[in-house]
Amino acid sequence: MLFRTIDSIARGGEAIWLLLGRIGLGVLFVPSGFGKLMDPSRMTAMLTGKGFPAPMAWAYLAGAIELVGGIAIIVGLKTRSFGLLLCIFTLVAAYLGHPYWTMADAARAQNHVHFWKDIAIAGGFLFVFVRGAGALSLDRA
Repeated sequence: MLFRTIDSIARGGEAIWLLLGRIGLGVLFVPSGFGKLMDPSRMTAMLTGKGFPAPMAWAYLAGAIELVGGIAIIVGLKTRSFGLLLCIFTLVAAYLGHPYWTMADAARAQNHVHFWKDIAIAGGFLFVFVRGAGALSLDRA
C-alpha cells in the first residue's frame, strides 16, 4: 500500500518533481560559474598548480559551463545536452579538485567526502540526461 501511494504521488506530480530536481542541481552551478567569471583567480591558481596550459582560458570556460549550464538545467533548455555536459564537467571537477588519494589526514577525509558528493551530483545529471526536463520546461514549451 505504501509503495503504491508513493508511486502515485511521483506519477501525479512528475512535472513539479522534475522541476524541483532540476532547480536543486542547477542552483549549485549558477553562483559558482558567475563567481569564476567575475574572479577566475582561484581557479586559475589551481589549474596553474596542475600544469594546465592557458589556465585563465580554462577558468573562464569552466565558469561559462557552470553558469550557462546551470541556468539551462533550471529552465529546462536543451536539458539532455546540458545534463550530459554537466555530468562530464562534474566528474572532471571531482578528479581535479578533490584528489583525496594524494592527500593525508584531515585534508584527505574532507576531500574524500567532496569527491564522492561530486560523483553523486554527476549521477543526478545522468538522470536529467536520460529522463529529460519534464513538462515544466522550455524544452516542452
